Amino acid sequence: MPLFIALVERMSVVITLAFVLTRSHTFRKLLQEQASSRQKFLLILVFGFMGIFGSYTGVPVQDALANSRVIAPMVGGLFGGPLVGLLSGLIAGGHRFFMGGFTALACGVSTTVEGLLGGLVARTYHRRPIPWPVAFAAGFAAEALQMVIILALARPFAAAWSLVKVIAWPMMLVNASGIALAVIIIQNVLREQELAGAVQAQKALKIANKTLPYLRRGLNRDSASQAAAIIMETTGLEAVAITSDDEILAHVGAGSDHHYQGQKVLTSATRQALETGRIQVAQTEAEIGCYHKDCPLKAAVVVPLNSRGKVIGTLKLYHTRANAVGPLDLELAAGLGHLFSTQLELAEIDRQEQLVTSAEIRALQSQINPHFLFNALNTIMSVCRLDPEKARQLLGYLGDFFRRNLQHPDRPITLATEIDHVRSYLAIEKARFGSRLEVSIDVEPGAANYLLPALTLQPLVENAVKHGLLPRREGGRVTITAREVNGEALITVSDNGVGIDLDKVNSLLTGKTGNSNNVGLLNVHERLRLLYGPEYGLRFSPNPGGGTRVEFFLPRQGRAGCEEGVASCAS
Repeated sequence: MPLFIALVERMSVVITLAFVLTRSHTFRKLLQEQASSRQKFLLILVFGFMGIFGSYTGVPVQDALANSRVIAPMVGGLFGGPLVGLLSGLIAGGHRFFMGGFTALACGVSTTVEGLLGGLVARTYHRRPIPWPVAFAAGFAAEALQMVIILALARPFAAAWSLVKVIAWPMMLVNASGIALAVIIIQNVLREQELAGAVQAQKALKIANKTLPYLRRGLNRDSASQAAAIIMETTGLEAVAITSDDEILAHVGAGSDHHYQGQKVLTSATRQALETGRIQVAQTEAEIGCYHKDCPLKAAVVVPLNSRGKVIGTLKLYHTRANAVGPLDLELAAGLGHLFSTQLELAEIDRQEQLVTSAEIRALQSQINPHFLFNALNTIMSVCRLDPEKARQLLGYLGDFFRRNLQHPDRPITLATEIDHVRSYLAIEKARFGSRLEVSIDVEPGAANYLLPALTLQPLVENAVKHGLLPRREGGRVTITAREVNGEALITVSDNGVGIDLDKVNSLLTGKTGNSNNVGLLNVHERLRLLYGPEYGLRFSPNPGGGTRVEFFLPRQGRAGCEEGVASCAS
């Protein structure tokens, strides 16, 4: 019993050291399987020297030592794997060998083997974390193995047997309990760290969710000010700043009297983050490197913000106390930096997509405008000799049409405005066809305010006139209607002309065939799809009264990928 109590006392000292060890950031990284080779080497030394400490705190028994040496290598193996367990056991066991005594070789070998055994248990037992009963059983078995090794290697055998009878049960129970306690302590630390990490991750996601509407507009003074204020409110930090690659976009909190918007980047820590693309941690005023002698900022973590592989700015979290940046601050800053960089990259992708879409729309319109202009001028030329005044009036219609259209060629307009454009076109065509062309326009008031791309209706009406009515000697009627259907506007252009080959038109719209005579139809179809989505576009069908019917829908509100005017304007 006295030996048992003495071993419990020694084991308590080792367990206390293990608890202190859990405060080490390097040790925690090892437990999370994130340690580098260098860090593992350092931890091998730590576990090895803790094993040596266990030898020095041993209880002398029959020219040998009853001790807790095995706890450290065994725990090192359970959490660090076979290599950590083996080498830390080798260090502690080698030291015990050189201490001498008739059990020197047996204790040196057994300590090395027990450390390796802990690593093998960790490798074969895949459940994480390792339950404390498993750790206790592994420790008990390892100490039993030590007794066997002592009997096998220590000489004289009678002395070894006498020693084992005295120390076997106390060491197996106490050291196995110490290993189990160490596992429990370490696992509790891990749970605390996971909980703290989860809280920080939740906080970062909350901030990211709140800042998303602002940062998706890109990195500018307005979005940075909004984001910095949100971070400040959510975290309770003393100051938060966001910079571009050369100036302060926002600074809220302490130090705002000399760190202000529009100022060039002041601190050396920020410049280093911009230049290296790596997180900078400054624990002192000198490391921050602010030129202002009374700057209240004493510690900071500076995170680079990236977009498409380039550093475009920084996020800075400040404290007014030196050495105040801890692991949780670093984790929060790194998480926010990653989330912000992702948001800014998405904003840049959105901007590029909008530019591409705008360029495509301009390219399509550049094909439509000359097409309409060519036909309009031919019509005006045909009446110029017979009725100069009428020609002048028609030129006025044409000039007004293009003047209004070219004011915002890449922005949507209301259906009512587009109808006015069509009326100008029809006035020109009416002069050409006379009584052979009849027009009917019926637009519900609710549909008149829907938005659509400029020059959407005119190519459809032109197609009806040119390909539907012109081949007929007696001409015919073009009917334009617009009405609301299930929250969308249904626009229809129909004629009672000769009809159109629907197979050819549908092949044209699906891209299976090309036809230069119908470029206007294809352009309108593609523009609608570009702006509103692939489910929108032209639909052709036979007109019940003879001729052709083409219709398309307009959404009440444009989708996010289209021009800003569409996305913000439907009512």
